[in-house]
Amino acid sequence: MNRSNEGTPRRSIVSGADFLHLAIEEAPSGGKSEWLAQQIRLALADRRLPMGSRLPATRVLAGELGVSRGVVTEAYQRLAEDGYLDGRGRNGTIVVGAPAATAAAKPPPTLVGPPSPRSVFTAAPEADVFDLIRTARARIDFSPGLPDVAAFPRAAWLREERRVLDRLAASDLGYGDPRGTLALRVAVANWIARNRGIRADPGEVLVVAGTAQTLTLVGQVLRDDGISAVAIEDPGSLGARQHLRNCRLDTPPVAVDSEGVRVDELRATGAAAIFLTPAHQFPTGVVLRGSRRSELTHWASESGGLIIEDDYDAEHRYDRTPVPALRSVLANNVFYAGSVSKLLAPALRIGWVLAPPKYRDALLDAKRFADLGNAALPQLVLARFMESGALERQLRHLRRHHRRRRDTMVKAIAAHLPGATVHGAAAGLHLTITFEAGFADTDVAAAALARDVKVHPLSWHCQRPRQPGLVLGYAASPPTDISEGVATLGDVLRRMSASGT
Repeated sequence: MNRSNEGTPRRSIVSGADFLHLAIEEAPSGGKSEWLAQQIRLALADRRLPMGSRLPATRVLAGELGVSRGVVTEAYQRLAEDGYLDGRGRNGTIVVGAPAATAAAKPPPTLVGPPSPRSVFTAAPEADVFDLIRTARARIDFSPGLPDVAAFPRAAWLREERRVLDRLAASDLGYGDPRGTLALRVAVANWIARNRGIRADPGEVLVVAGTAQTLTLVGQVLRDDGISAVAIEDPGSLGARQHLRNCRLDTPPVAVDSEGVRVDELRATGAAAIFLTPAHQFPTGVVLRGSRRSELTHWASESGGLIIEDDYDAEHRYDRTPVPALRSVLANNVFYAGSVSKLLAPALRIGWVLAPPKYRDALLDAKRFADLGNAALPQLVLARFMESGALERQLRHLRRHHRRRRDTMVKAIAAHLPGATVHGAAAGLHLTITFEAGFADTDVAAAALARDVKVHPLSWHCQRPRQPGLVLGYAASPPTDISEGVATLGDVLRRMSASGT
């Protein structure tokens, strides 16, 4: 690394062939780009290429290696798509992420904290399973709901943040409207109109700290109104169920089939409200079909029933047309929740909720007494992102990016898990696989975690017995990790089958 004044490091261009010890004669004749990409991955993993390093220009590295510029360009492109590099025009290609160290270069996997893999995956549903999940670390993490945070548009966000700060009045740094900044509420109203078919006034938008806070606030408001139960899809989100139960609400299960939630079962529960993920049901990926939407509309209109609609990843679709949000036709009965956790990063803690008119004031009061409102600066930056078209561009980029990872996972499942049935691959950031074999999916997940691959057993998200399965997130893992992780799952299942467990 070059240095200006000894001992004071300066970000510099690495010397490609020499610094990485690249021997082009070792590359296969028909796969030089993939070979080069793999050599750079190894350098990233063992920290020979630290974060912030600037790689040589494609022309320079191609000259050093004696290959065509296209070979280097393709290798850089693959690494950029995997989230390791970021091409910044005249500023060059920068290292922005790194894979975990290879198995040969790191000690055997260990868990942080006391729980063993088996204790993590066989914990009772009533236990605080997420506390156990947080103690488990794995080199390849297929947990659903994890976006590719390496794809966060840092440079674009920084530009907008500077513009916001340049124009920010001193008064904007004081206590603001607990509903959120007007700029963001206007931007959200425009965004959901364009993307989700929802017509809403900015005054109806309440900015919150993600869907988790939406559930806490809505649960509190419903409880105060005398509602004691919120039905939930089965299978359905374990996290949502835990948030609602933390509000002292019962969560009776309602079955989901190929058409969506079973409205006849909903009626039978007697619950006054239900939590739904209708655009891309979690975890099955089923879309709520037209006939079920009509049934649900009748239930809501006849009984005054309420719906908490979690639109958690509706923008991420690949092989099907979008479906409108329930809120677009049931404004008087739907709490609509959205966020940018899957579009940008969960760390922003920015989401929004639209309440039925009856509950709007009560929800605002709950938010005011919870925290006086979200931080203003990131709201203003996000508003600029939405209105400038930067968020649309990010979404288009992510769709291409995630489609490639989705395709890699589906292909790997076909190769290594031929007995698995894939569900919900047309949209979202995860898919679910089910098996006919009689084994416990928690045992599979525990064995995989011991091999440094983390997955969610489907049973975690079920309140009633169901065929074994796994819920696999693919957005946060590069294609090479996806292929390796699924191959490991296949080996785990073969070993279990051979041993009779």
